[in-house]
Amino acid sequence: MARTYRLFGVELSPYSLKVRAYFRYKRIPHAWIARDTNSQEEYARHARLPLVPLVVTPDGQRMQDSTPIIDHFEARVPDPRLHPADPCPAFLSALIEEYADEWANNQMFHYRWRDAADQRSAAERIARLTRPGLSEEAYAEATEQIRRRMVPRLSFVGSSEATRDHIESSLDRLLAILERHLSARAYLFGGRPSLGDFGLSAQLYQCSTDPTAGALMRKVAPIVTAWAVRMLDPTDERDGDVGHPGADAAPVAGRGRRNVPALDRGQRAGAGRRRRRLYRHAARCGIPPSPAEISRAVVRRAASTLRGRRRQDGVGPDTRGRGLLALAALKCPVRLWQPRTARRVSCTAST
Repeated sequence: MARTYRLFGVELSPYSLKVRAYFRYKRIPHAWIARDTNSQEEYARHARLPLVPLVVTPDGQRMQDSTPIIDHFEARVPDPRLHPADPCPAFLSALIEEYADEWANNQMFHYRWRDAADQRSAAERIARLTRPGLSEEAYAEATEQIRRRMVPRLSFVGSSEATRDHIESSLDRLLAILERHLSARAYLFGGRPSLGDFGLSAQLYQCSTDPTAGALMRKVAPIVTAWAVRMLDPTDERDGDVGHPGADAAPVAGRGRRNVPALDRGQRAGAGRRRRRLYRHAARCGIPPSPAEISRAVVRRAASTLRGRRRQDGVGPDTRGRGLLALAALKCPVRLWQPRTARRVSCTAST
């Protein structure tokens, strides 16, 4: 694939960095085009929605939404392999990526726009990245405009005083699990990055660049912080593979299953497509889920299958941490506000 693709993105967009990291890993020829005032005219000609990332092919086709973009190129550039060969780790990897896009993004957005220092930091960086060449006075004005526009959007991700403790404690638990898990391996599933790595690292890398969340990560999760940075341009470990994650390799995954009920209610554009994709991975694992949700039991069955296969292979369980499997037991009791339909949506999956 010698043709060069044009990738429009913003450095503060986790989804832009997710696709850019994937292109770098796959060695897909591309030009990174910062979406700013200089590139706005070209961007506007191709974008269906005012969102990044946007990929424009050499023949003028355009793609938006990070997960469909990756799916498109994965079918055309199969090597190096992104999905584990075993269907159960592949299902868990897809579930982790879904969790990252639909819940870890909420954690990132909450920390980025909750407190004054974080608001100022993010707003100023956005202003300087997207509006090059302004005077310092103009940057100050643009920073305040962006801050005023973004802070009210906290409600879009369910962030409020009532949910603050839950969102922040959920990030604490995620970091604790990942810090243990990644201490024993380069990537979530071994020596090669998976879809789950690309999705989750992009959100946590953004957290690491903000004052409050960044300080937290450097204090309690330096291994996770280093992994998130490494995932900006990942490479395989020598003799690396995407394979069995071990006994501590399924609960970042369990956190993803709680997002599926929200997808079934159409909370996001493309929800049906994302849900069907997860169901296909689950079916390949021999655990067809209900049409309404992927429950905790489904993830436990996948984890049990993994443990059984490790015993059959004579590998034995990995007891160095609880890792991804610990996440399978986590719940999401917070009720999120769904702005478009003015309905409340619970992201608690039944067990």
